[in-house]
Amino acid sequence: MLAESTTRAGLISAYFAETETLIKQLTTLSAQIERAADAWINALRNGRKIIFCGNGGSAADAQHLAAELMGRFLLDREPMPALSLTVDTSALTAIGNDYGYENVFSRQLRGIGKKGDVLVGLSTSGNSPNVLRAFETARAMGILTIGFTGERGGKMEKLSDILLAVPHKQTNHIQEAHIVLGHLVCGLVEATLCSPKL
Repeated sequence: MLAESTTRAGLISAYFAETETLIKQLTTLSAQIERAADAWINALRNGRKIIFCGNGGSAADAQHLAAELMGRFLLDREPMPALSLTVDTSALTAIGNDYGYENVFSRQLRGIGKKGDVLVGLSTSGNSPNVLRAFETARAMGILTIGFTGERGGKMEKLSDILLAVPHKQTNHIQEAHIVLGHLVCGLVEATLCSPKL
């Protein structure tokens, strides 16, 4: 029992150490973080919206970040127009059934996206076919694309106007970093729009 407890304590310690190291490394993305915040700010100031998409855990992160803008992050303020393309199960299943799963985000984007909007795609591999298709559609529509990926960026690298490539290979740690980055961008946007001096 003592050996099992020691092993678990070691695993816990190692996990937190790995996460701490990764979070500290995110400072290397400071320039991209500022560019992403500026892109959201410009879109929102011009009456446009921030649109999110992703699969699995990244789908949860997409709707989480959309909710931070539409609801509130740290400040009590007016809602900011944002939505996630992952939440409408009827649209997802209908489009997936009729047009293929690779089109579940791009077809929704064609229906609700406008030039000047921002599309944020989350994919730890950077190679999710439906996110890639959405980014291609966004480019054609004049919608700026921001990719949240793992260290290599995958195919999203070439399709992203701004790329936040987390310097890690492991999915769980990449997703943890995505939320940290997303929260930071939300905070910068909220502080700037509510405190114009920033």
